[in-house]
Amino acid sequence: MEDYEMTMVSPGKYRFQFPEDSELPIPLEYKYTRGGWNQVELDKLGKPYGNRVIPKPEGIIKDIVIRWQMDITKKVSLAPIAEVLSETFEIPQLKKKRRVHVLLPHDYYEKPEVRYPVLYMTDAQNLFGEGSPYGNWEIDKSLEELAKENHADVIIVAIEHGGEDRITEFSPYDNPRLGKGLGSLFLRFVAETLKPHVDANYRTKPDRLNTGMGGSSVGGLLSIYAALMFPHVFGRLMIFSPSLWISQKVYFDAIHFFEPFETRIYLYAGGKEGANMLPNFEKFHKTLANQGFGYSRVKIKSSIDPIGEHTETQWSKEFPIALKWLFFGE
Repeated sequence: MEDYEMTMVSPGKYRFQFPEDSELPIPLEYKYTRGGWNQVELDKLGKPYGNRVIPKPEGIIKDIVIRWQMDITKKVSLAPIAEVLSETFEIPQLKKKRRVHVLLPHDYYEKPEVRYPVLYMTDAQNLFGEGSPYGNWEIDKSLEELAKENHADVIIVAIEHGGEDRITEFSPYDNPRLGKGLGSLFLRFVAETLKPHVDANYRTKPDRLNTGMGGSSVGGLLSIYAALMFPHVFGRLMIFSPSLWISQKVYFDAIHFFEPFETRIYLYAGGKEGANMLPNFEKFHKTLANQGFGYSRVKIKSSIDPIGEHTETQWSKEFPIALKWLFFGE
């Protein structure tokens, strides 16, 4: 068929001119394809188009192809669509600006009628793409695999951290060595500034039960605070290796946690993250579970890897498990 390949003259318009010395059968029967019979032209009902016929030599023949047969052998990418929401998104609560990314389901733009839950995540530099010197969660690859199971219909909004200001920005508690924690202001930014913008510009399910917060280390501590102090906004929490050492006040806040609405909390920690990680983690889990709200409303899933380290690689393994449980109940 290469001998009859057409030349594009403008977008959507193509031309082919037979050589003057061509010996062609008359009448001439032909069809249009996009390179093979697995991508042949179809009629308006989606059925194979009959042979076109030129009964006798003429001048210029103009045809219109209504639709094409899809190449079912062509691999369709299930990878999420990565967009930069803003290079300099304003954080008025901290008087700073930050790059914010959005990962959309692979078929987001093919399903304009569908709305999606949203998971807000910290440390965008470490989550996907090339990652960072610290490692990479590779959530884009996890979402591609989850899409094969129909468990990737979640919008991820990933906020980059502030480098040397990361701990103070994410920590909701003051610490004698680290200084004043600004985590409450950061969560106000997510709840009061970023979330309304995302809801206005993407097809989200904006209610609390379809809004999550997730992160690791001090980002995990921030997600704990989101559950305790912003339950009217966040109903699903992904908490990995939280930095509970920053302040004992987190246990006091957990004791006073009362959530009358349905909430899902996924907790993870590794056994090789320091001597205090698992004792603190188990203490916090028990503190939450003993508040008497009952598991009919608030569901908590705890995951511990005895040999898990404090690394992006470890959190990468836990991410798809947590996402499935939080948003798809599996």
